Amino acid sequence: MGARVTIIIAALAAIITLAASSTGRAADGFAMPAVTVNRADWRAALDQLRSELNAAPEVAADFALSARRRSIPADDARRRPALVQLNGVTSAIFTGIGRSPVPVLLPFDTTTYLVARRKGPIEPRDLPRYQADFQTDLFDAGPSGYDAVFSLAPDVTSGLPSRIFAKPVEIQITGSLVTYDVADPADGKGDAVKALAAQYPDLRRFIREGYVRYAFTRFGVPYVVSIQCLDSAPRPRRLACREAYPIAERFLRALRIGGGLPSRTPPEIAPTAAERPPTFDADFTYRPVGDIVANSGARGQSGRADRTAYSQIRYPLDAPAYVHSQSFGRRRASDKLDQPWSQYPWRDNFCEARDFNVGQCASGFGHQGQDLRPGACPVRRDGTEGCDPWRQRVLAVRDGVVIRSTKQQAVTVQVNSGTEHIRFRYMHMNPAAMDADGLLNGRSLREGEPIGVVSNYLDHPNGTTRHLHFDVQLFTRDGWIWVNPYMTLIAAYERLIGGRGREIGSEMAATPPPATTGTIGTPPQGSSPLGPAADAAAGRDRN
Repeated sequence: MGARVTIIIAALAAIITLAASSTGRAADGFAMPAVTVNRADWRAALDQLRSELNAAPEVAADFALSARRRSIPADDARRRPALVQLNGVTSAIFTGIGRSPVPVLLPFDTTTYLVARRKGPIEPRDLPRYQADFQTDLFDAGPSGYDAVFSLAPDVTSGLPSRIFAKPVEIQITGSLVTYDVADPADGKGDAVKALAAQYPDLRRFIREGYVRYAFTRFGVPYVVSIQCLDSAPRPRRLACREAYPIAERFLRALRIGGGLPSRTPPEIAPTAAERPPTFDADFTYRPVGDIVANSGARGQSGRADRTAYSQIRYPLDAPAYVHSQSFGRRRASDKLDQPWSQYPWRDNFCEARDFNVGQCASGFGHQGQDLRPGACPVRRDGTEGCDPWRQRVLAVRDGVVIRSTKQQAVTVQVNSGTEHIRFRYMHMNPAAMDADGLLNGRSLREGEPIGVVSNYLDHPNGTTRHLHFDVQLFTRDGWIWVNPYMTLIAAYERLIGGRGREIGSEMAATPPPATTGTIGTPPQGSSPLGPAADAAAGRDRN
């Protein structure tokens, strides 16, 4: 096992003091994320590769796996290192696999594939037979590690119990040198899987944030396999986690070394402060992080005071723009509880009542992200002046790769650099429009590139009000975890408008989540996970 090198990137990266404002307050500091950099044990990976190839001696003879390479002529392909040879084979299927600095584990039987290839070319449509019947939907490798998305068609029944869910099941796997250390009451929990204990001695299975996850360490590197599911009764259009278990276990049993290459220069992550303009903007104000609308949190809990700016991004909309609650933020004037959506100050809505598991919220439930709205367009829809209110742009926040299958309501932009392994998810744009624009698995995006328009899609057109749901996910040893993007968005907006915002006083205290016992996110028997806020949010948006 490779040694773990932990680098804590500042509990509080920088507190920048400016000239006092009229109230005498100094600018608040933004925290930066804590990150662990792992080190891959490539000797152990080569030992596993040797064991896999030795199952077919005729194939193993083609690979230089020992000191005998020195006796092979210099112009013989077998003189190349085994991993270079392996990448040469698998890169035709998994583009860029050699860019991964961690050993790539995939449900791909390289040995059987190479034996079959000796008999003639293999058509792409035949690849699932070498992948335990899984179809490759996405493969992306970069300086931090790799991510892959596979799917299993509903007509694949061999070796599996019958299931009610009638659509393809998507399975994700990530292996990464870079993992984020977040304050997480559920960290490291989970159950052993006896059927896989011999192959994965430290494997943990657990359900959180809408996914069943299988976390394990191999070659000193954390890997997580996950399937989105609901811990409920199976339905034809809703995958129950109990139906996902055997599919995930089939996937895990099929994992083999697929490639990768040791990095010449391991990632070095230096502490950096969030970039903020030196002067204040005349208008931009925001309430403190965690200061959600009163009584809007699940089980009556407040928000969480997470001051971390998790990444330096381009704000996803044009200015002016506003962050406000979609579900609780629009009240009658007589209520006097919150201002209209199209005004400052911004207000956090990450831990509002929803039925999503969010381990970062005190109740274990929350919104997962923030609701964003563009400024109003003072024009008619014919566009005779100014902007068209139905064509307000949504933009890529970073250079990255798209994760999205056809017809899906959400699009994710993933960043895999030597210092970050992070995802940004957008919701409520029209799936048909995204399909037509080719916003699908594997597409590369540039920061600031338009990827759609602000819309109101939720299960169907006009399913919600016109806004953008935006969230941030970090790769941890428990897989991809939702964190509060509020401070990340504030810093991005300040850079966009060229001026700092002013934080104004809160009406309620924001508190971090208390220590949790039992299973995070599981409501007491007979109770609603949303608590007293459920009635107040009648007709609320699910995102």
